[in-house]
Amino acid sequence: MLELRPSCECCDIDLPPDSTQARICSFECTFCATCVDTVLHGVCPNCGGNFVPRPIRPANKLAANPPGTRRVFNPDCAKGG
Repeated sequence: MLELRPSCECCDIDLPPDSTQARICSFECTFCATCVDTVLHGVCPNCGGNFVPRPIRPANKLAANPPGTRRVFNPDCAKGG
């Protein structure tokens, strides 16, 4: 089951479970669409993979299957490093 991480690893913007702006790679590294397009140019800085839109977990499933709470933030990402 997807972890549904709560934020962008690059800019730390919140990405709630219903966000249409969340993007993930095959390792579930999580970024916002803006960072994927403008900073990362579609390539995950952690694994080198590509990104796809993160699925939205239906609201009625969140109580039994809550999203992740662990924030991953790398401020050097926005600097290209």
